[in-house]
Amino acid sequence: MARSSRSAFPPPALIETTEELAALCERLRAEPFVTVDTEFMRERTYWPELCVVQLAGAQEVAVVDAQAEGLDLSPLGALLADTAVTKVFHAARQDIEIFVLKFGDVPRPLFDTQVAAMVAGFGDQAGYDSLVSSLTGGQIDKAHRFSDWSARPLSPAQIAYAAADVTHLREVYERLSARLAREGRLDWVAEEMAVLSDPATYRPDPETVWERLRPRSGNRRFLGMVKALAAWREREAQRVNIPRQRLLKDEALMEIAATAPKDAEALSRARGISRGFAEGRTGASMLAAIAAAAALPEDALPEAPRTREGPRPSPALVALLKVLLAARCEQHHVAPKLVASSDDIDRLAAEDAPDIHALHGWRLAVFGAEAQALKDGKIAIGVEGKRIKVLPIGEGVA
Repeated sequence: MARSSRSAFPPPALIETTEELAALCERLRAEPFVTVDTEFMRERTYWPELCVVQLAGAQEVAVVDAQAEGLDLSPLGALLADTAVTKVFHAARQDIEIFVLKFGDVPRPLFDTQVAAMVAGFGDQAGYDSLVSSLTGGQIDKAHRFSDWSARPLSPAQIAYAAADVTHLREVYERLSARLAREGRLDWVAEEMAVLSDPATYRPDPETVWERLRPRSGNRRFLGMVKALAAWREREAQRVNIPRQRLLKDEALMEIAATAPKDAEALSRARGISRGFAEGRTGASMLAAIAAAAALPEDALPEAPRTREGPRPSPALVALLKVLLAARCEQHHVAPKLVASSDDIDRLAAEDAPDIHALHGWRLAVFGAEAQALKDGKIAIGVEGKRIKVLPIGEGVA
């Protein structure tokens, strides 16, 4: 039987050689699940710099020094790819991005306790500290949360802090998965894992990153310039390995897209652009991207962001739908944000049959069917005691 008490674990082992890592991963591949975490640095780089990997099985916990000289991480890659062993993370996105970059794929199968906690009713974006406290009674030592994990040697306190994350995580996983199994919700979690399990989630497409800037303009020529500059910035930031905002801030990018400078002199007058930058290799490549965007024919320019057609949703109906959402999520002990977003609610109020997550799968049973019935006048919302109650009108809903 797996040990669930963190105090039952022996002191963490520090793994610094390929032989030690291979032996550890071979033992862990006999486990039904292994908890995983990472420590990395990203403040000065585009790509995350992996510093430490923490692993815990039923009988042992290890801290892998990913920067140890001569260490080959291939045995770790084999463990993460072993479909017989569930890999358990909390708030997995950044950890998985690192492993996709290192090994080319997502660890499989995958279980994220943050998502599971939302399904189990622990609120939106359940914090690890509060989850550990609620489910295990333990506490997380925050003293080394902002350590420089790239500095060597790792201190005993850093090693203990890193190990604690994955030992607590075992008990969190066991308690959450048992609770969700009793409630018949493990399938809900599996459905939510689909996006996290897609490698494309972690590979930004330079040609689509401009959409994140949300330019408020219908001018397709300007949008083409924004798209070209955003794609240039993404590729250049990847090439020189610095954060995109350090290379060129969003505000400067938008200004340059609006002015479309044609030479280094004009570029150097843009906000946040030095003459050295404008006249150097980076400035030259930016000017080339600007020139290429300026030469695009009209039919190659991006379309203006689509606005929602039809009347704006009724604020009163939006408010009623939010009340229903809160009531049903309270009843089912699930985080409202996981069931329906604000945009989902707006579309429900404004459109007859919107294609949104809230009207598919388990969300339909929890909220979507009654939301449609409320819109159709088949049910009403009332109060009974201190709780919201759904009142059938005519046939209502089952």
